[in-house]
Amino acid sequence: MLRAVLTKWGYEVVIAKDGNEALHMLEAEDAPRLAILDWMMPGIDGVDVCRRVRSMGREPYIYILLLTSRAESEDLVEGMDSGADDYLTKPYKAPELHARLRAGQRILELQEQLLAAREALRQEATHDSLTGLLNRHAILGVLQIELARSSRESQHLSVLMADLDHFKQVNDSYGHLAGDVVLRESATRMKECIRSYDGLGRYGGEEFLVVLPGCNAEGALAQAERIRTSLAGMPYSYGTHSIPVTCSIGSTCYAPGTKADTDSLIREADLGLYAAKANGRNQVVTTCLEPVSRN
Repeated sequence: MLRAVLTKWGYEVVIAKDGNEALHMLEAEDAPRLAILDWMMPGIDGVDVCRRVRSMGREPYIYILLLTSRAESEDLVEGMDSGADDYLTKPYKAPELHARLRAGQRILELQEQLLAAREALRQEATHDSLTGLLNRHAILGVLQIELARSSRESQHLSVLMADLDHFKQVNDSYGHLAGDVVLRESATRMKECIRSYDGLGRYGGEEFLVVLPGCNAEGALAQAERIRTSLAGMPYSYGTHSIPVTCSIGSTCYAPGTKADTDSLIREADLGLYAAKANGRNQVVTTCLEPVSRN
């Protein structure tokens, strides 16, 4: 009867035959957002299902309505304390149930708006607004995490510092809007060159930092060459203009047995970048960390 009336109101209904099955459904990735639980069920009762669902602290939120013949005030308190959002006694009146479900839907819609706002704030706090890449703070955080992982698991870690050559001339010759186009397109081309689990961020101005977990010096050099070739391979379009762009890249690698922290990796990659620019630009220069002394 309940399924029939809920279907009539436009809900997609999934039935659980007992408390164990209900809990399994509500723990799933695609769990229903609205749940109507009878208090008394075989296996696990509705109150225990509520407690266990709330203990997961999951998002998105599941709105739970307890439906029961218990009408005493202490039962209401127990049901709400278990994590239920609302409570309806049987025999229920269909209009009241409909109204309470609509209230639950409004709460879920509000939560979705709050989650979207939170995600937007997180995106703004961690990403560069122009290129969409991680900002300086966020990419340095990635480097710190990956360096700790590489040290713990005795894995290689490589770092690339890339800088667009003569970028000031782009702004001076074509305007800052053209410079923005070049930065965005460069970010896109770099993202297409790296692996899904590599880190890429705008380090500052026209500099980009690339974090390559599990990548040795030879692999990093090959990756840097792919990025350099991608940027230099085809001029950038801005209106009727065709703007040639190249980049210089410094590369360094952490290997098990070397002494490194985030500052030393950045410093070594910078030294390689400065050398690449001093040697004529549009090239990759690799620098090496000093091995740990065995004395």
